[in-house]
Amino acid sequence: MRLTSFTDFALRALMRLAGEPARSFATSEIAAEFGISRNHLAKVVRDLADGGFISTQRGVGGGFSLARPPQSITLGEVVRALEGEALVECFREDGGCCSLLPRCRLKGKLAAAREAFMRELDGTTLAECAYPARSKASPARGAASRSNLPMVKWRSTRRSSPKASASRCRGSGKACARAPSPAFPSVASMRIRGGIG
Repeated sequence: MRLTSFTDFALRALMRLAGEPARSFATSEIAAEFGISRNHLAKVVRDLADGGFISTQRGVGGGFSLARPPQSITLGEVVRALEGEALVECFREDGGCCSLLPRCRLKGKLAAAREAFMRELDGTTLAECAYPARSKASPARGAASRSNLPMVKWRSTRRSSPKASASRCRGSGKACARAPSPAFPSVASMRIRGGIG
């Protein structure tokens, strides 16, 4: 089973609302947080409001919030309300124009698979999938946390010589004692601690 991107966006928005059910959100806020089109999300919000999942308020301080407690909304209910497409043609209300009917053996198997899929979603509430607010200290989207990066140990293949550390001072003609500049490691000289190589 594959859900449309429309339903996917709706579920994401509802999960975010369930993370902070007492507050109201602006469409632009959710769109920016999840990196989705604001215009597309506005259509999703309209359909969710029509379905009774969220309540909206216009004007200053407006936005949208859950219309019901997240414990009372199941994922199956949301998916049924938003997924208008039939799984296959013969599942359409008019029966489609499948030439295999009435002797098709596939339809019953697909119907059973669809029901198993929906049964799992019917048994899962929005509260179970609530997406909490990001903490202020957490890294920005797409940035890896330092604690998750492998420790990289490197050694330079470039050797510093006494001649390299004593260079001529500009304009004086005298030798100046300078610390050697740090060498950049080559790829071959980098070793990942605890890794291969």
